[in-house]
Amino acid sequence: MLFENLNLSPSILKALKTEGYVHPTPIQEASIPAILEKKDLLGCAQTGTGKTAAFALPILHLLQAREAAKGRKEIAALILTPTRELAIQISESFSAYGKHTSLKHAVVFGGVSAHSQVTAIKGGIDILVATPGRLLDLMSQKVISLQHIQLFVLDEADRMLDMGFINDVKKVIAKLPVKRQTLFFSATMPPEIDKLASTILHNPVKVEVTPVSSTAEKVTQAVYSVEKKDKPALLVHILQNKEIKRVLVFTRTKYGADKLAKVLNRASIKADAIHGNKTQNARQKALNNFKDGSIRVLVATDIAARGIDVEELKYVINFELPNQPETYVHRIGRTGRAGNQGTALSFCDQEEQEYLRDINKLTAQDIRIAEDHPYHLPVKKDARALNVKPGAARPSEKKNSSRRRPFNKKKKRPATAS
Repeated sequence: MLFENLNLSPSILKALKTEGYVHPTPIQEASIPAILEKKDLLGCAQTGTGKTAAFALPILHLLQAREAAKGRKEIAALILTPTRELAIQISESFSAYGKHTSLKHAVVFGGVSAHSQVTAIKGGIDILVATPGRLLDLMSQKVISLQHIQLFVLDEADRMLDMGFINDVKKVIAKLPVKRQTLFFSATMPPEIDKLASTILHNPVKVEVTPVSSTAEKVTQAVYSVEKKDKPALLVHILQNKEIKRVLVFTRTKYGADKLAKVLNRASIKADAIHGNKTQNARQKALNNFKDGSIRVLVATDIAARGIDVEELKYVINFELPNQPETYVHRIGRTGRAGNQGTALSFCDQEEQEYLRDINKLTAQDIRIAEDHPYHLPVKKDARALNVKPGAARPSEKKNSSRRRPFNKKKKRPATAS
């Protein structure tokens, strides 16, 4: 399948050729025809599957026809997304794919002055990319009207739930025209998200690619059993390998991200941290420095990392294992994107062994235990998930959905700060 076979307009195909896109990903191949037929869509896809282009390309195509008919600028498409980084990434995609069209778009998010955002909107736009809080704020100021919305995209719905935005999302939906086309994307479908989807979609086409329990096939994974106090030294040890030119490191807390970045800089390893407490300018500067190679390591929390899309990122390190196994899948999905090779390394201390067991159950994969490092922690005999010799096969536990705990009945664990 080629993009030329998807009935997209010549101006969009020209932009795709410039970007070097030839073959659509599975979610693009399945979604674009359905969206072009003006059907609602329910997409379940994890990060790195090409989801943004799956909705951006057909939106541009449909709005080109609308603009030719109406000849005036009204906000006809709204893309609602949870984080500033993801909003910026989506906006950049619309810029790239729509460069040969006359369609205009704007992006609004909190944490910065709204002046330039308001100016762009008042100048007339066709497409708006927004985070919930800033959108509701500008709506209350009568800067933004949603009465002409024809296409509504709710992106990363599960992250909206995690960040406590669901009520804000419902407020936005209440202001949308009843007659519209809705595209709903989520990496996971917990009960509350499934219920929300059922209330806003009309006979949707369902597209599901790369289930959340599946990690990227080309990502090589390994676990380092280590004492908590030795984790910083182990990371510095690993980064002595000069072949690791750029690495995204995950921590659970904002404080932990800042502290680790300082440790790395003291060890002459250029690093910066990105998390919710940083200003938008600081976050964008850190991300740009990471992309252009000015810094070697970007330390991030999970929420801040949504929207980080770095081409050919070969290494991800879980400095701390996440307390939800689905989050592990999203983390390692930052590498091995678009068919490239990737490596995901995870540090696991005694307190995190339960998290590792949950990850093994969800992914049904055998994660190799790396013992060839100076901080190796001997494995307890009763830690079944860790009782694997390097390179040895561990019997996979087939996922049985009927035996898994319901989303809202999971064992309580310490809240994750990010």
